This record gives sequence, C-alpha cells and structure tokens, in this order.
Amino acid sequence: MLRGLPALALCALPLLAAAPTAHSSPTSPSTTPAAAAVPAAARAPLPLFEAIDQLTVAPEHREGYRRDLYKHWNKGLNSGDGCDTRKEVILGEAVQAPQVAAGCKLTGGSWRSAYDDVVVTDAARLDVDHFVPLAEVFDSEKTAWSAARREAYANDQDSPDTLIAVSAASNRSKADKDPAEWLPSDGSYHCTYAATWVGTKLRWDLAVDENERQALLGLAEDCPTTTVVYEPALVA
Repeated sequence: MLRGLPALALCALPLLAAAPTAHSSPTSPSTTPAAAAVPAAARAPLPLFEAIDQLTVAPEHREGYRRDLYKHWNKGLNSGDGCDTRKEVILGEAVQAPQVAAGCKLTGGSWRSAYDDVVVTDAARLDVDHFVPLAEVFDSEKTAWSAARREAYANDQDSPDTLIAVSAASNRSKADKDPAEWLPSDGSYHCTYAATWVGTKLRWDLAVDENERQALLGLAEDCPTTTVVYEPALVA
C-alpha cells in the first residue's frame, strides 16, 4: 500500500523499507516497494479471506483501559533528529516535503489523507492514527501486554501500516471504532483498509470479536484480489 511518497531522508525510512511487517495490496505485494525489499519467504501473501480466518475470535474487554498505558510518542527511530514518532511518520508520508525548522517545526508540505481522500497542506491539521486504535488494541489483547509491548505498538514504525497520517477530521470520526462500526468515507480505500486492519491484528496477535469478523468478511467479498502480508512483532 502506498500512502504517500517519502519526503525526507530520515534514518527511519531505510528501516521502513528494510523491515516491512504488515501491508496490503489490492493485487499483489510486489506492487509496493516496501514489500519488494523483503525476502520472498517473508512475503507469503494471503488472500484476505484466508488472513481473516487466521484471526482468533474472542469477546472484547474494555475494563481497565487507559490511553496512557500505551506510551507515545517516543523519540522515534532517529533520536537525534529532534522529531518524535508522530513527526517522523508525518515527514515520511508527505507527498510534498515540508520545511523542517529547529524542534522539528514543520511548515508547508502536502499530504493525502487516505481515509477521506483529502489533500492536507498544513501538518497541524494532520493526526497520526493508530490503524488499530489503542482502545481496540486493549480490547483485543489475548493476555495483558507488557508495558514495553504496548509502547512498541504505540510507536511502531517497523511496519508501514501500524501508524498513518490522516486528516484530523477523519481520525476523530473514526475514534476507537472497528470496521463493524466505521469505515473510511473514501470507498475506494475499503479493500486496503480491511487488509491493513487484518494485517495489523495478525502482526500484533490481536483477537477480533464476532461483529468485527463478520464486517471484515463482508468487505472481503468485495475485495477478491486483495492480499495481506504481515510479519509478527517480536516485542515481548
């Protein structure tokens, strides 16, 4: 999945290309440069239906959730660039590179928000969304995660899919909803959205509830050529 052209030669970007861990394609994983960088044995594309079948189905559990359980944003992949994870994601997904001043202050630049197909020209109007929202992650943990695993998810740049820069309006519309409750307003993104959601849940070994599973299966019926590629997160 291509969400935007790389805009700045951050140290983060080679890592994104060298170790992609969950991405989707409407046709084949070879359509993405990140996927092409992974050895063939690691790519193993799964049809969307088959990927959904690999998800564990379990009831959700929200009791005890707090957003601060998932520490973010940390210093990012390049601790010396003055940019935290959020800013590194924004820079990496820019279609037109912004100016970067001291303290990672961004001016100018442009981005395409995949959820609503809106062009954003002010970084302050972007949110960096956790593709599977933090509350949904908590709901879906099969056993309680360690603090380190939660922080790793919340700042995951080793996958091109866990974090995505989108318009603030679309992110706040989504909130902590799963695909049974919310889908992007841009219908052409639905297949990619479903595959990325599934790939992220598989990467992080997260469960789905039955309503979520049925919604994903319904999306898969309209996405016969969509495939899912993921690599499990190794953080304990």
